Amino acid sequence: MKVIVVGGGAAGMMAAAAASQTGAQVLLIEKNEKLGKKLFITGKGRCNLTNACDPDIFFGNVITNPKFMYSSFYGFSNDAVMEYFESLGCGLKTERGDRVFPVSDKSSDVIKALERSIRDNGVTVKLNTKLERIELSNGQVSGIVTDRDGKIAADRVILALGGVSYPGCGASEDTFRIADSLDIAVKEAEPSLVPLVAGDEWVPRLQGLSLKNVSARLYIGDRKIYEGFGEMLFTHFGVSGPIILSASAHIMEKMYGQDPVIHIDLKPALDHKQLNERVLRDFSSVMNRQFCNSLDKLLPSKLIPVIVDLSGIDGHKKVNEVTREERERLVNLIKDLKLNITGNRGFNEAIITRGGISVREIDPSTMESRKIPGLYFAGEMIDVDALTGGFNLQIAWSTGHLAGICAGE
Repeated sequence: MKVIVVGGGAAGMMAAAAASQTGAQVLLIEKNEKLGKKLFITGKGRCNLTNACDPDIFFGNVITNPKFMYSSFYGFSNDAVMEYFESLGCGLKTERGDRVFPVSDKSSDVIKALERSIRDNGVTVKLNTKLERIELSNGQVSGIVTDRDGKIAADRVILALGGVSYPGCGASEDTFRIADSLDIAVKEAEPSLVPLVAGDEWVPRLQGLSLKNVSARLYIGDRKIYEGFGEMLFTHFGVSGPIILSASAHIMEKMYGQDPVIHIDLKPALDHKQLNERVLRDFSSVMNRQFCNSLDKLLPSKLIPVIVDLSGIDGHKKVNEVTREERERLVNLIKDLKLNITGNRGFNEAIITRGGISVREIDPSTMESRKIPGLYFAGEMIDVDALTGGFNLQIAWSTGHLAGICAGE
């Protein structure tokens, strides 16, 4: 059996390794100058390669088409992924939120482990080689055509072409170009896990401010569609950070006409009554200070001028002159700081792509095309995506492994 894998990212390398373990003759082609180019930058170069959670938590973090993942995940679960990489000499550690990283904190060690696996199993790798088209014979896969070698015959072809995000790592519209040539249905690509743009004029004043242990609720109109707790970051254009990226996964572009609003609770550990009592205690110790100089025990210094302005309380007013109504306004603001979202930062800054090959086109028990025998799909090019925390790489490993095993048999 001759199998060609197109795409040398996480899913493609896993597919090539799995196919080679069945005894198939495997060729892996990659258009970049090296394998794992996007994998190298994941997790800020540390590579959060999976999440050591229970299966129900994994599926709860898959936003789009989680049921499609049942067969592939249970066939190559997060536990199996961890065992696999450790068997290749890549030691792992589990951190907060069950995030799993290489002990070295180097994504290059994950890539090297995969490269060792495919090399030891006799996979042939061709770099700087671009897929031009899929060759068919009597409706079945017969090979591929590349820009360097022309037609290459094969019994099976696995496509792991990736998404559109991070074009600097070689991402492109290849998934959609190939799908269109084969009349395979796709869902439109959108950026996901992406920083959000805010329209509020005060936001740029907070550029560089990182907030920990805050909660965020995302509303589309009157409907709450996301709530999270953790860290966020203000930027010159809006907001980023873990809870913001997770919120972005719930916003479809078609929703932007409905004015998404993020409500930030700066003190989620305190309810309104407790926060009001805290403010009263702080005020009582600085009764003769100006209001603008009274919040240093409560808020980060960079945030104070913005909160003072948004509260509508005269910053030069003495604390002992602040009325109960003004104090209530301050408490409400701290518990519900609103950000009006006007868009996102696009594919250049998106961690993943939402959309791709429709799951209706793929047999989830094999990853094979329902329309074209011998054609398989894996990874980000499929319309499945998840939140941050190692879940998207788990999707790549699981679908890549299943595609490789089934194509190689």
